[in-house]
Amino acid sequence: MSSLNYLISFFYITLFMTPFTFETLHLKSTDIYICCFESFSPREYIKYLSTEEALKLEDFKSNSRKMEFIASRILRHRIVGFDKIEYNEVGAPYIKGRGFISISHTHSMAALAINNKFQIGLDLEKQRENILSLKHKFMSEEEELLFDTEDKKVVTKIWSAKEALYKLAGRKGIHFKSELGLQPIDAKSWQGKITNPNHVLSVKLDIFEHQGTIVSINTAPVEQNN
Repeated sequence: MSSLNYLISFFYITLFMTPFTFETLHLKSTDIYICCFESFSPREYIKYLSTEEALKLEDFKSNSRKMEFIASRILRHRIVGFDKIEYNEVGAPYIKGRGFISISHTHSMAALAINNKFQIGLDLEKQRENILSLKHKFMSEEEELLFDTEDKKVVTKIWSAKEALYKLAGRKGIHFKSELGLQPIDAKSWQGKITNPNHVLSVKLDIFEHQGTIVSINTAPVEQNN
């Protein structure tokens, strides 16, 4: 093999033998950018972080959380370069001039959703084996009548949908059981309700599975009910 062919082959192997794979889901006016990853050393990918993000990385204790953070910033870098991800007063992320965004991550997967028209709330969840023992903390009595509360996948979807609602609420200190409500519309769509002190918000959520991960996101704007 010539030196040139060797260099080309080495470049090809180096380029494609990374721990990351990428794809994009298009849902109406929302694009969900997904990064799946295998175990890797976070320090090898510091170059995708700003100085401020590199300092924040050190605040995470677990290696898995560090990998999720890195993966979300690699996604950012692929989409908008080094545009800064900032956070508002309630902790919601945004990128100036890039519409509305939402970020979520779970085991070996991170996602960044962008919508240029309205606010979005994205959540990713792997099915939780202990979810049935926790359902009393976030499910109302009405929801227990509407959903199969003995099905781990269904209850995990409820938790995921409420996480998406939480991101749309616009305030902290939300009580998941009494202030976030869900009603099924069909197999893949649920109606969500957010009860705030002075008003009620309603929004349609899509809940589906992708690569063994539950995905919850609103596909329509949040509406305020007086």
